[in-house]
Amino acid sequence: MMDATEYHEALAQLAWQVELGVDECIGEAPSNRYDETAKPKVKVEKVAAPEVVVEQTHPAEACNDLESLRLAIESFDGCALKNGARNTVFCDGNPAARVMIIGEAPGRDEDQLGKPFVGRSGQLLDKMFAAIGLSRMTEEAHEAIYITNLLPWRPPQNRDPSAEEIVMMKPFLIKHISLIKPDYLVLVGGSSTKTLLDTTVGITRMRGNWAEVNGIPAMPIFHPAALLRDSLKKRPTWADLLALKARLNDG
Repeated sequence: MMDATEYHEALAQLAWQVELGVDECIGEAPSNRYDETAKPKVKVEKVAAPEVVVEQTHPAEACNDLESLRLAIESFDGCALKNGARNTVFCDGNPAARVMIIGEAPGRDEDQLGKPFVGRSGQLLDKMFAAIGLSRMTEEAHEAIYITNLLPWRPPQNRDPSAEEIVMMKPFLIKHISLIKPDYLVLVGGSSTKTLLDTTVGITRMRGNWAEVNGIPAMPIFHPAALLRDSLKKRPTWADLLALKARLNDG
């Protein structure tokens, strides 16, 4: 029990604290903050949420036949070339052919008609393969050719395909090849050769040399447009076609 002096001292201290702004008691016993040792601050590190990587499946992977592949390409909106094209150029020829020809991209005539190699270059291509007994018109598989392109839409001013366009469309081409299952591939021009053989070497050095695309023998040749510009390229191209014919006869 406190005496009168202690009571008045306590009352004076309480009045002083009220004057300072103290309006509530936070503990039953007084605490001397000067005697407390500084407590280490706990560093709270923000843990970043784990990054969720969503692997997107390319539309080509779901295609099990040529018709589903055609529809997948026609509905694909990832390539801006589609916006400026009149038609999607998918293929021409006999799907049962032993020889599959892969060009670069449609030109003006191909874009208008929706078929690959139908302009001047296409007419020369037909003559080239007719010279070794092959045609896109025949129903006989051993005499037939099947034709498609690296890109299904015409690039503006017939420019070369860009790296981005090739990356987007290559899975469709790989699936196309796997569905046709040809005995031989003919890679027409530099873009299709570099893309499918994964090389930076130009067509002049690559032509005439057998290579492989997913286990399928492949022969790079000059594009017919190059032959129209430079007749000196016709002789080595004829040699390449004869090499293909020899393979077909041996098979």
